Amino acid sequence: MAYKRNRLLYALMIIIVVVLGLCARKMADVIPDFLDTYLGDALWAAMIFLGFGFIFKVAATRIVALIAISFCYLIELSQLYHADWIDRIRETTLGGLVLGYGFLWSDLLAYSIGIGVCIMIELLVIRRRVEDGEVHITSNENQVTQEQIKNRIQ
Repeated sequence: MAYKRNRLLYALMIIIVVVLGLCARKMADVIPDFLDTYLGDALWAAMIFLGFGFIFKVAATRIVALIAISFCYLIELSQLYHADWIDRIRETTLGGLVLGYGFLWSDLLAYSIGIGVCIMIELLVIRRRVEDGEVHITSNENQVTQEQIKNRIQ
């Protein structure tokens, strides 16, 4: 099942997540150490999920999540590769934010948490909108009735 995402809303949420991520970096001394360690990576993964949700407007949540987690894991695995050219890119601010610096297993957990939170929020919003009759979800087979949708999400 998939529903049409509001691209304007997703663009706004991406901006909010980016601002939160940048603020988390600036306020590292105020945020508790445990949260500070994982917050940036979780927010980065959330931004990636929202970005793919923006791009794939009608894809199912599970597909967007699979693409996002694969992308995040591949970027993290790429941090095991250290050639001069890619390390020079990582030395720039944008390159460091996008590609990271060094591989950490804990980052994979943070990515999973960030994307997991996005999945839960998106599914809760979809469920509320379906129950309120605001949105009709389509299936690959045919149009699905409201009753079928309510049965599937319970």
